[in-house]
Order: sequence, then C-alpha cells, then structure tokens
Amino acid sequence: MTPIAPHITAFLRDRLPRQRGASAHTCESYAYSLQLLFEFASQRFGMAPSALSLEQIDAPLVMDLLAHLETGRGNSSSTRNVRLAAIKSFMRFVEYRVPALLEQSRRILAIPAKKTDQPLVQHLTMAEIQAILEAPDTHTRYGIRDRAMIHLCFAAALRVSELITSPMTALSWQPTPSIHIEGKGRRHRVLPLWKQTGEDLQAWLAIRGQVSTPALFVSSQRRPMTRVGFTYVLTKHVQRAAQHCPSLVGKSVSPHVLRHTCAMILFQATGDLRKVSLWLGHANMHTTEVYLRADPSEKLEAIESVIPPSLRRGQFTVPDRLIAILRGQS
Repeated sequence: MTPIAPHITAFLRDRLPRQRGASAHTCESYAYSLQLLFEFASQRFGMAPSALSLEQIDAPLVMDLLAHLETGRGNSSSTRNVRLAAIKSFMRFVEYRVPALLEQSRRILAIPAKKTDQPLVQHLTMAEIQAILEAPDTHTRYGIRDRAMIHLCFAAALRVSELITSPMTALSWQPTPSIHIEGKGRRHRVLPLWKQTGEDLQAWLAIRGQVSTPALFVSSQRRPMTRVGFTYVLTKHVQRAAQHCPSLVGKSVSPHVLRHTCAMILFQATGDLRKVSLWLGHANMHTTEVYLRADPSEKLEAIESVIPPSLRRGQFTVPDRLIAILRGQS
C-alpha cells in the first residue's frame, strides 16, 4: 500500500508553486479540493485520513465524492468541475511517481466534466451601487476602510483575491491615481482610478497606521483582510443600503457582482469588448462575451436596424357558445 502524505506534500509544495508556477490562490483551492476528497474517503473506509493509501483513491470513490458535493453539499456543477480538475491534476502527478497506479489513474482522468448552465451575469444599477457606497459610516475608522474597500473593488472591477492581496505599494498617485494588479494567471495590469476612489483610499491610508503586513486593507486584528471578512463587510452594508434602496431587498450581492457591475458600465459606456477585457484582466476575450449577452441595448440596436416582415392582419370571430358546446360533444 502506498501512503499518500509524501506525494501530496510534493504536489502542493513543489509541483504546483515551483514547477507550474501556480499562484497561492490556486494552491489553496487545490489543497481544499483534495482535503474534501480525503475526508470523504476517511468516512467511507472508517480510518484516519493519514492512514489512507493511494490504492484506495479510485474512480468509483471519486464519482461518489462528486455526487456528494452536488447532493449533500449543494455545490453547483461548476464547483464540482473545479474539484474534479484538482483531483485529476494530482493523479497525473502521481502517474510519474508511482507507475504501478497508471491504470487506476487513467480511470479517474476519464471521468468527464459536467456541462454547466451559462446564466446571464448579475449586476447592479448605478443607483444601487451609490446606495451601497453611501452605507458605511465615514465618521468611524472601519466605515472609512469599508467605503474604500467596496469602492476600489467596484471601480477597478477586482476579483476578491486581487483586492485582499493588493499591497500598499500597488497604489500610485502620479500623474493620476492608479493601481497595479497582479491578476489571475500572473497577468499584470495597471488601472486608473476615479478621483473619488482615490480620495476614499487616501482617507483610509491616513488612518491605517503602522502594521506589520504590507496588505492595503487590514482587519480589526491588524491582519490582512480575508475573503470571508470582505464578504461579511459587503453583506452588512448591502443590508443597510437596502433600507434606503428597495431594489436591493432580496438581492444577493457578492464581491463578484461588483466586478460584473463595473464591467457592464464600462461596456455600455464604450461599446468595446476589447477594452472591457483588458480592464478585467481576461486571458481570452471570449470570456468577456458574457457581458454582450447580458446587455439588452446591443439587441435593441440589431432589431431596430432590421425591417420586420409586413403581415396581413386577420380578424378573430368568437364562436357561438351553443355551437362550441355541440362541437365539444361531437
């Protein structure tokens, strides 16, 4: 029996970060996916995760895990596919280290990803964004911080991972306020900021104080802001904003919705998907086409430019009730 620990350690500490150059966020996501796998296997075989062997990680087990993620944990098909991709990456790594498991690995690699729906992106109106930005109490330290965080996330269309990992050195004030972002896939981009966004950031920096972490935004414990922490802050202020903006009631506003909202505003203002793609840091412009599908104005322009067919109008005659009854009996 082949113990798992040496191989998982080499995969997470050497294969992903050093050989493949994966980001810390990717390594964290893969580690969590494998954690779910080993915890599921531990319950299945009634043994501690550290006592599991590679021979026990077979295709039926992985298939059962994927079914459990969707039915037991309520995960979407997209999340299910992310977990499967992490498991497949680990098994490809194992093939070279333990050739005897090649056939077992190939069966896992043959598990297909599930087709997913492509719903329209959810975004907010400018009035809703305005209400959320005005919700924090800027007479308090954390109100100033929260306004700056939410404003930057929206104005720069940042992924939440980009927001919470941005260092203070990412900001530049000359000749105009801007921020340097290292995004997904190690793609760098520099984004100009609105004057009001820069003012909110300067207000936060004036009271941030000296802390040991270089992160731009810190928690009440003076540690880098976390994904969960920012989501909590955003949810709190959305609930407060809903008291003055009824259209926010019942809406699920995540950090990514702020990103979608900025993208939609940029697209509607410029009509140029290429510019939106560059702003968002997309590797492929096909990814940006979701905003084209969600914007009705593009379809309105198309339908207004087409002459519809000229049809002869008909006239519907209501049948006599007695005749209708008799026809129903025949």
